Amino acid sequence: MRLTIATPAAHVDTANHYAMVLGYSRADADTYRNTSWQDANGSLYTCASLPIGPNFVTNATSALVRPEWDTGNIIDMTKAAQAQALVALWMPNDHDPYPPQANPAQIVAILGMGGLDAIEAMGLMQIDLSSNP
Repeated sequence: MRLTIATPAAHVDTANHYAMVLGYSRADADTYRNTSWQDANGSLYTCASLPIGPNFVTNATSALVRPEWDTGNIIDMTKAAQAQALVALWMPNDHDPYPPQANPAQIVAILGMGGLDAIEAMGLMQIDLSSNP
């Protein structure tokens, strides 16, 4: 199954700590980098889309545990918990047929749609980074 996530620019740092908790190494600190997407109001986002295993959502929504690889306490668990609290997870269903729109106050995650389809459903448009210094 695929999970697509839109993280507002203001929450990139906390989201990367959360990504490290759920990930495999310090390299997951670079999950969210370029804010190359924007909503209709001009708010900036970074997006990630990835295949996930059957236990990922359970792990992502359960109490956070520092991974064994983080022996140097690289992860700020407080920041990871802050990001976790901001996540609005949506999956297609009959009761809520419309995915949430990206907004600067939440990290929006869509389960089960293709990456670009999910990003479009969140109301995001790609911006041209080549014209920005």
